[in-house]
Amino acid sequence: MRTVSGIQPTGNLHLGNYLGAIRNWVRMQDAMGADGGECFFFLADLHAISLYQEPAALRRSIREMAAALIAAGVDPARSTLFRQRDVGAHSELAWLLNGVARVGWLNRMTQFKDKSGKNREGASVALYTYPVLQAADVLLYQATHVPVGEDQKQHLELARDIATKFNTDYATELFTLPEPIIPPAAARIMSLRDGSAKMSKSDPSDMSRINLTDDPDLIAQKVKKAKTDPEPLPADPAELAARPEARNLVGIYAALADESVGDTLARFTGQGFGAFKPALAELMVETLRPIGQRIAALTADPAELDRLLAAGAERARAVAAPTLASAYAAMGL
Repeated sequence: MRTVSGIQPTGNLHLGNYLGAIRNWVRMQDAMGADGGECFFFLADLHAISLYQEPAALRRSIREMAAALIAAGVDPARSTLFRQRDVGAHSELAWLLNGVARVGWLNRMTQFKDKSGKNREGASVALYTYPVLQAADVLLYQATHVPVGEDQKQHLELARDIATKFNTDYATELFTLPEPIIPPAAARIMSLRDGSAKMSKSDPSDMSRINLTDDPDLIAQKVKKAKTDPEPLPADPAELAARPEARNLVGIYAALADESVGDTLARFTGQGFGAFKPALAELMVETLRPIGQRIAALTADPAELDRLLAAGAERARAVAAPTLASAYAAMGL
């Protein structure tokens, strides 16, 4: 087995990233290593520039994101961690796959419609074609499995369609068709200000999210001010269905405690948020404190971060090279 996954290095990692993806990356790294598999994790800086990024801020964010991933448990000695742009084969294969992907397929991608909004004609070409680059990201390494959320399943299906058409058109069995991994324990963490919206690093309000670099006092303050309702916590998780903010905070506690929502409710049934929030803040602080301390230590040594990323890129280039060469040869180039 070989898994491939990437994350855009724009803005600080927050609790939603950690519980929804990064913690599962770490668990996948542990499981894959035990079974003889491999994990490739990359900082998707080429995807990031589908929207304008201030150059100095992007350069800084790449290092900060690398530090956060390592601090959260991604081990460069056991997984291949690298910057996307350091492996030129990503861009080269994406261009080759542009000759195979169909405009009609890209027109069906709902994320472009969501991200471009009403200004579709003003969106970048990269924003429109980035699902093809995503396909190259995973096909390049002959990935067998790709961890995806519900919002990315469509893009993985596109990657499989592109791989199938390439293999058919050029009478080859070059590309492996990757299977999705939708981790059952992946938590969907919502905004602290709006229980119907995902926690996001692009939200203008910093109070809407818990950043992995927030200090304990700020974490406690954000939890205290998180939006809730006046009702006590029920015994039955189904009774949280119409209470999005309550459901979100209980879900965060359950995810941090690595237990079911039902188990969390059993502990706090009948209590109000005046009692629940301090318990949540304490658990959150204890979980995130070592990660924040490790981030601070890593960002203080940018040369070491660059060395780790360069070593990962060297390993990634070695694995990618045969696939890219075979793709060129299959196409007669």
